[in-house]
Amino acid sequence: MGTRYSHLSLDDRVQIEKHFDAGLSKNEIARRIGRAPSTVSREINSRSWRPSNTSSAYTDYGPQLKYGDKSKKQYRASIADKHAERRAANSHMPTKMRSDKLVAAVTDRLRSGWAPETIAGRLKRIHPDDPEMHVSHETIYDWLYAPKQRGRALWQYLPRGHKRRRKRKGRRVRSQRINHRVSISERPPEVAERVEFGHWESDSVLGLRGTGALHTEAERVSRFLVAEKVSSTTAAEALRVQRQLVTSLPAHAVKSFTADNGSEFSYHYKLADEFGVPTYFADPYSSYQRGLNENRNGKVRVYLPKGTSFEDLTDEELADIVAEINNRPLKVLGWRTPAEAFDELCSG
Repeated sequence: MGTRYSHLSLDDRVQIEKHFDAGLSKNEIARRIGRAPSTVSREINSRSWRPSNTSSAYTDYGPQLKYGDKSKKQYRASIADKHAERRAANSHMPTKMRSDKLVAAVTDRLRSGWAPETIAGRLKRIHPDDPEMHVSHETIYDWLYAPKQRGRALWQYLPRGHKRRRKRKGRRVRSQRINHRVSISERPPEVAERVEFGHWESDSVLGLRGTGALHTEAERVSRFLVAEKVSSTTAAEALRVQRQLVTSLPAHAVKSFTADNGSEFSYHYKLADEFGVPTYFADPYSSYQRGLNENRNGKVRVYLPKGTSFEDLTDEELADIVAEINNRPLKVLGWRTPAEAFDELCSG
């Protein structure tokens, strides 16, 4: 087991000062205080100085000093410790978020349920000539997840409410748990560009353990959501719901599915065999590649938060939730609702 790392304390620095003034080498100082030589070397190199470099009193009056050091290096524990405290206080704090006016504006909007990207865009619009109020959404994320902000728990106001920032880029596929898996990289470009109707994103929304789940589907062009309660997240249940979707809609309304790597989609090849509808799989840990479905699931979670039991959830209640989501106008649809867009495209 490796040695656990801890920062130098003031007592450590006092010992370094004493041994350094006595002329001991950095390796010997490290041995005496029980620290790694690299730690002591880094501390002395970064926090020691020569008075001749900081004071005009050290003037070169003689040729004997022309090429040599004009003064001996100094290291003082109290000065080094204060410097370390300042560095720690300023670490993890985005420079842009040191303005009280900006912090207040961002905090108020976060608590109103605004996403960081929305906040950043709006602030630039209403303060076009005030650079102090211009901030990127990434800076807002860095700030609210910074260690100094933990006590405020601002993450809880984010649309997803994740306690920790999640990586956007996925990891490599190390093994294939799903037979005949077709990567999203092989998906036709017209699907990614949303220029063709009938391509769906699939996922599951889990209820309290042992109380069932929801199988959700979202159509990429119309943003239309379909959700059905299932007894469990098994491949058989997912296949049943997807078969029902394919058979209940016009042929041009279901052309492909894009799913994550959950085992409930392991019967995807049966859809391809029976209906000629392929399934493409996103890269592991890359939920952004199915961003629409993730967004629609987030809307469902507003009504059914994580930890909610689905045991007493009726089909009628679920239908009401889905109807509310599908009948909410969206800017991306020209303020039409997903239900209106879906009906137009189905009948077109």
